[in-house]
Amino acid sequence: MTVTVHPVRGRLERRHWFKLPEKIYRAYPHHRATEGEIARWLVNGTSIFCRHATVTPYLIKQGRRAVGRFALVKDEKLPDYVQVSFFQAHPGLQGVRDAILLRARAQHPECGRVVVGLDGHLNFACGFLASNFDEPPLFGLPYTPPYYLDYFDALPQRGMVSYRFQNQGFYDLRRAVEPNLDLGGLTIRLLDPKNFRRDIDIYTYLNNACFEDHPYWSKRTGDEDFELFWSMRLLLKPENFIFAEKDGKPVGFLLWYPDYNELCGPGRELGLRDVLRFRLRNPIKTVRLTEIAVHPEFRSKKVVAGMKMKMIEHVERGGYSFTEGGFIFEENKSSIGSTLAYIARAMGRELEPYRRFCVFEEELG
Repeated sequence: MTVTVHPVRGRLERRHWFKLPEKIYRAYPHHRATEGEIARWLVNGTSIFCRHATVTPYLIKQGRRAVGRFALVKDEKLPDYVQVSFFQAHPGLQGVRDAILLRARAQHPECGRVVVGLDGHLNFACGFLASNFDEPPLFGLPYTPPYYLDYFDALPQRGMVSYRFQNQGFYDLRRAVEPNLDLGGLTIRLLDPKNFRRDIDIYTYLNNACFEDHPYWSKRTGDEDFELFWSMRLLLKPENFIFAEKDGKPVGFLLWYPDYNELCGPGRELGLRDVLRFRLRNPIKTVRLTEIAVHPEFRSKKVVAGMKMKMIEHVERGGYSFTEGGFIFEENKSSIGSTLAYIARAMGRELEPYRRFCVFEEELG
């Protein structure tokens, strides 16, 4: 039986929409539910993001039975695209792709393209998992069943990768490099908790300046990023945000954090118990290097080196054994090249991608 799609009507259907992942992921113990809050923000319209975007939730039905879900996101700041976000579905369904695209064309005929797998903004979530289905994801990276790829395999893919490595080689590299590192007047500092909002505004400013040409990037406001990171404030520490400044002007940032998914089990979101466990006796062994950027008007290897040395210092102090960097779009050859060169310098060899992800993009007309 071919599926049909229906806009969510009423409280009961909205409850079904949010509950569907629990049913789907019972068979996938590696799934973590730590991204569920983003879906609630956007679908319930409580996020600041919704001031410039419409988010319309749909149920995928087989007869009268709800067998999947998605939301259509139309962001004024990404005007050429309609996004198919928060997709979840049971296996073995017929006509999923065609039904979703038909609805997207009907609801947003003004859009030229559709992207499947972008959940509102790159700072929220992006992509379907395309490898490593037998292990939990890092916090902030997706875990989806392999059959999701089959539902959209007729659409062109844009691939992303992450790289994973042991940290000891970087600890040794810092001790060899840092004593002779000339930063040329740069100041490297951590986030100031007393000026949390100010530093988040700096992060937003640099993000918008550095990623303007990045696939699917849309400009953020300080309010949006403050909302996102304030929700993580009990887990974040000052060393997770590293800023580079020149003559008092911010010129670069680096964002990293521990893999908070190591705190919780299958299908569970982070709670106060996990925060206390992290604060009292941190059991996490892996960190994620999420973003690193230098303002286009101040491109310098010294900025990157200074921020990386500061990160390595605090990662070693935290007793972490592994780092995973990404995701990086495969088409971003310069970023991948610089990443591999830095890893090879510490480890003496180049690495292959550890995980692969993808989004699907197609002309909507």
